[in-house]
Amino acid sequence: MRRRITLVGALFLLIFALLFLQLNDLQIAKANSLANAPGNYSAIIKAFSTPRGQILTANGQVMAGSVPSTSQYKYQRVYPHGSLYADVTGYYSLIYGTSGLEYEYNKYLQGHIAAPSSLGQLFTKSYTTDSVVTTLQSSLQQTAYKALGSLKGAVVALNPKTGAVLAMASNPTYNPAPLASANGTTEQNAWKSYISNSQQPLLNRAISRAYPPGSTFKIVTTSAIFDHDPKLARVNFPPVATIALPQTSHHLHNYAYEVCGGELPVLLAVSCDTGFAQIGLRLGASNLHNEAEKFGFNQVPPIDLPGAAASTFPSTSFFSQNLPQLAFSAIGQGNDQATALQMALVGAGIANNGTIMAPHLLGRVISSQDATVTSFQPKVWKVATSPSTAAKVTQLMVGVVKSGTAAGIALPGIQIAAKTGTAQTTLTSHSNIVGQSDNWMVAFAPAQNPKIAVAVVVPKQPGLSANPTGAQYAGPIVKAMLAAALGVKS
Repeated sequence: MRRRITLVGALFLLIFALLFLQLNDLQIAKANSLANAPGNYSAIIKAFSTPRGQILTANGQVMAGSVPSTSQYKYQRVYPHGSLYADVTGYYSLIYGTSGLEYEYNKYLQGHIAAPSSLGQLFTKSYTTDSVVTTLQSSLQQTAYKALGSLKGAVVALNPKTGAVLAMASNPTYNPAPLASANGTTEQNAWKSYISNSQQPLLNRAISRAYPPGSTFKIVTTSAIFDHDPKLARVNFPPVATIALPQTSHHLHNYAYEVCGGELPVLLAVSCDTGFAQIGLRLGASNLHNEAEKFGFNQVPPIDLPGAAASTFPSTSFFSQNLPQLAFSAIGQGNDQATALQMALVGAGIANNGTIMAPHLLGRVISSQDATVTSFQPKVWKVATSPSTAAKVTQLMVGVVKSGTAAGIALPGIQIAAKTGTAQTTLTSHSNIVGQSDNWMVAFAPAQNPKIAVAVVVPKQPGLSANPTGAQYAGPIVKAMLAAALGVKS
């Protein structure tokens, strides 16, 4: 009998220990993730009944805040500028949870019990909040959306020296205010409207959608020349309209069969596809693949915003029996895919002497008393190339603005480095003139002491224009961003 009692006691002790471990796992190890889970409605209801911190631009503009409410939830989340910051702030919804910075920095934004400052407060519960100050500049954010106008696309502007995101725009966008309504019907109707919209307003095209980067990828290919085979920079490629592709009877041709050739400065300035395709084939798959990965391809950029996607470049083995694709990858087509954020980081890497800083939206977190709780410390993400290579690529990109496809973005007294890009996505004739293309541009300025690097993508534009390069649609947006950042007239 005693043995049975001992066994039963041991069994109960084991069960108690397991329960204790499970409770610890839920209350300590998983507490934060469970509290922040989008589907945790009890936590959200509690949060709606307590104050919530503000999300601010670097210059103090309120992007998201909370105001007292007469509803049962006591506080109402508001977005004073509607859709202007939606893809950054995200939404804070009673039904649909959180997204964007509302999700990323929820642990700071949510109301928490204030530490007692007097003996009387020991027996009362007082709530306080922290606020998130971002790196966004309101003037640049407004410029981005104004310049985009009705165009579908994305804009990302960075400080290349720190990685700070100065502007991030995705169009079409949405208004997060209805999703933060205390009225369930209002929230549900807004959600249904957004998710049923074929234009996908909830999609942040700046970080979550990748497109063929077109000739903006030639920044990476050009860097690979100096890093792996510098003699290619001195090869004079004969002017041609087409080149034969290896392992096949097919040809690669320039846009509308234009004839181009020459040495590297000319090839980059006029964005000569036949020249760069030959360069890609001579560089080889391994060198080009390695260079792409050094610039961040095939990895998710470490931005403090949920939903970022990796940009992709094919593996070396992919090209072993498919050399024609290497020619296309060298010019940013084929299986190459890049987000606007990734191409902004490529430009920022060249602008910052070959070093890519980690992109970030957090500037600092401040308490209700304006004391700094924490702040972001700039850190290196990638050493993409050497300062020597970056300097050479910069000068070649300056040539693209001086006498090449980006001449239209020139600003008085400012030296700009840029690269246009056009990735053909659909064709309706062999002339390659009609159909659709993704319009790109990457630029930074001033070229020798950059304060801003910007990437713009405007996808699926008609290919009927006299100027088919990225200068047509993306160019004016880039020019407006540079002018606004540098305080000059465009």
